[in-house]
Amino acid sequence: MTKVITSGKTVEDAVNQGLAELGVSRDKVEIQVLEQPSKGFLGLIGVKAAKVEVKLLPVPEVVQQPIKPAAHVTEVDPLLEGVAAKNPYEEAAAFLKEVAAGMGLDVEVHIKKQRDGHIFNIAGEDLGMIIGRRGQTLDALQYLTNIVANRYSESFVRIVLDAENFRQRRRKTLEDLAERLAGQAIRTGKEVVLEPMPPLERKVIHAKLQNHPQIKTLSKGEEPNRRVVITTK
Repeated sequence: MTKVITSGKTVEDAVNQGLAELGVSRDKVEIQVLEQPSKGFLGLIGVKAAKVEVKLLPVPEVVQQPIKPAAHVTEVDPLLEGVAAKNPYEEAAAFLKEVAAGMGLDVEVHIKKQRDGHIFNIAGEDLGMIIGRRGQTLDALQYLTNIVANRYSESFVRIVLDAENFRQRRRKTLEDLAERLAGQAIRTGKEVVLEPMPPLERKVIHAKLQNHPQIKTLSKGEEPNRRVVITTK
């Protein structure tokens, strides 16, 4: 995913949503404002959200300089020394530990590499504070962790943050919810509108029901209030 189109109450909200979905900092993207927000009549009727396109900037090609035959010592730009040498994942893990310490928690971060990125599993006691309500704190920390990691990387890196196997448990909860509400839609013949969810959670609902013989799903609304709708075919 190289670009996203997001919405919010303000342009800044929409931009932050896009940065969160891409998992990068502002300096690594190009932002185009598609629609300015408006409050509408009396600030209530006809409210229009801001809409922006957030696009990843291309990674600049490294131009190799010809090697001088007589050179035996490599000169290092003092401005880059100590930054390029740092491991982005170690820096991100150190950031997480520092944040946890500020919350009064002593944690360990176990890093696991996967095909499309890295998973940081946080281990320790009383991790409910780090997870937060429905994973909201964990999602916010994941966003910040990706910013820190990409600050120390020349190419884009993606980190998924987990604690106490929350991601898998949340996925199972969402899949069970999808099946239950699909049954409700079949029994009543009426569409079921779920509460607003972040993009990744909506994706779980869609994926669970995509091959259902009697049910179809769609999303409606604007971020951050976009919802999944479950209805019969």
